[in-house]
Amino acid sequence: MSSRSRVIAVATALLALLTTASGRAEPLTPLRVNAFPNAKALPLHAGIAQGIFARHGLALELQLTENSKSQREGLAAGRFEIAQAALDNAIAMIEVARQDVVILSGGDSGMNEFIVQPEIGSFADLKGKTVIVDAPDTAYALQAKKILLGYGLHEGPDYTVRPVGAVVYRYKALIEDRTNAGGILNLPFNIQAEEHGLKSLGRLIDLLGPYQAAGAFAMRPWARAHADIVERYLAAYVESLRFVRDPAHKPECMALLRDKLKLSETAAERTYAQLVDPGFGFTPDARFDQQGFRNMLALRAEIEKPGAAQADPAKYVDLGYYERAMKARGN
Repeated sequence: MSSRSRVIAVATALLALLTTASGRAEPLTPLRVNAFPNAKALPLHAGIAQGIFARHGLALELQLTENSKSQREGLAAGRFEIAQAALDNAIAMIEVARQDVVILSGGDSGMNEFIVQPEIGSFADLKGKTVIVDAPDTAYALQAKKILLGYGLHEGPDYTVRPVGAVVYRYKALIEDRTNAGGILNLPFNIQAEEHGLKSLGRLIDLLGPYQAAGAFAMRPWARAHADIVERYLAAYVESLRFVRDPAHKPECMALLRDKLKLSETAAERTYAQLVDPGFGFTPDARFDQQGFRNMLALRAEIEKPGAAQADPAKYVDLGYYERAMKARGN
């Protein structure tokens, strides 16, 4: 299996034991989680390295995906149990593929910037150019299309969309081929792109307003049948996120960023600062942004199905697992 498409990080061996309050030893529960190979995976890496998931009884196997299409297909096929990624992918699975998926938590607003080649002075300059995306029907591609519509640019007659996959591949496409005029990048690749002379036309939360981007989602039947595992995962993820956001743990987080993403000291420093920025980075405790989610649904309806009525958010989300996880663990 390609190391580029999958990284397995197990908290301890599956035969490692936890000792419960009663003194009885119990094996850790295996759990496979799939995420993108970017800085937003830091809480997962930190939770594994610090034994946080193990303390919650989980032997976490982290898989890193090449693109949203393979992630959606992998979740539906049972190749992993939980996806930690843009929630628009969950909506696509429900609405397009008619699969029974449930959103479990929030995470962040995307941490995205619209990055362009140095000769591009404004969004209007993207007319006749190529814009790179993960896949044309996914969250950040829809955001790009919405922004360009505001400048009178329509996909097809005015610009070309080129799908290249996850953000690491979008970054490479921009720096290796200048015919790719722009695209949406998140941490740390927005920072690295600027080090290569590219520039930002703005943060997406400033351009489009509140947006519920990343979070956790799973197949609903599996979540119902394994509620305890879901709640332990969410509790462990929140604890891991708190570890990352605590300034006292910056050295450990910086080391992980350098190791997992091969960042320079300067890039790691800037990446960490943006990750913990309360206005741009991780949402504290992975809380779900209801207004941001409504905005995301409205955007998807506008771009994918113009004129269609916006769906009820309750159709997609069950925060009961999150609420029980927080309450049971005194959070």
